[in-house]
Amino acid sequence: DTIQASLMCIALIVTPVAVMIDLGGASAATSQVAAINPDMLSMMNGQTTIGIISLLAWGLGYCGQPHILVRFMATRSIRVIPNARRISITWMIFCLAGSVAAGFFGAAFFAGHPELAGAVTENHERVFIELAKALFNPWIAGVLMSAILAAVMSTLSCQLLVCSSTLTEDFYRRLIHPKASSRGMVLLVSIIAIIIARDPNSLVLSLVSYAWAGFGASFGPVILISLWWKRMTRNGALAGMLVGAITVLVWHYFAWFDLYEILPGFILGSLAIIVVSLLDKAPEKEVTDAFNTVERRLVEES
Repeated sequence: DTIQASLMCIALIVTPVAVMIDLGGASAATSQVAAINPDMLSMMNGQTTIGIISLLAWGLGYCGQPHILVRFMATRSIRVIPNARRISITWMIFCLAGSVAAGFFGAAFFAGHPELAGAVTENHERVFIELAKALFNPWIAGVLMSAILAAVMSTLSCQLLVCSSTLTEDFYRRLIHPKASSRGMVLLVSIIAIIIARDPNSLVLSLVSYAWAGFGASFGPVILISLWWKRMTRNGALAGMLVGAITVLVWHYFAWFDLYEILPGFILGSLAIIVVSLLDKAPEKEVTDAFNTVERRLVEES
């Protein structure tokens, strides 16, 4: 994970810097972008209130992503969290800034090289790939483009393990075969993913945003509320997951108000947890005692 993260960060810093150098520096590159479209110099120009809310709602998705939650589950102690937070936020700043810079200065680069803009015009998600191919020799370009595989594998490995283990442990072993292996389920999940990815009209960002909303609205409220409210019950958690997932599916299909579906899914899922938990009988004393014990231990360690 460390090597993959480092490779992604380096690639997303080196590539925009190389584009700026090719264009004559940061100021010259910015001027060329302004000549293409002055609105590109303003992050807020053309944005609506719904658009801003939808962009901010992306942050809710982190609370329900299995491949992110397993990292927290692997934490040795609460004492390492502050340092881990600093590293993670620093990494995110560099990666997100590099991603935006690659697209921003890439617009000026391909405007000045129309003979290279064909692949980008057909699919704007190829900007980073085409920049690496155009600006670096094949050896360096290969290393930079392997950062894409690093990003894919860092998420894919956790998603495959979490999905397959959940399906095997929680469903197949309990209902069909108590001694079943999870290897077959890994293969099944992989085949389904390949079928979905074969659609030539689907873009990575659209698929990721849909899955991000589904996971975030289904599991995010359950995770957060379980950490702060010991009155939550099993039925409340189940209701929250179902309501969150169904809301995302329905909202995405109808695209109401152009609002990103994770927000209504997160809100309605949270309400479902609270309402059903309050209507349900209180958790057993053993559950509340465990909650109090963990809470006290966290306070002592912090």
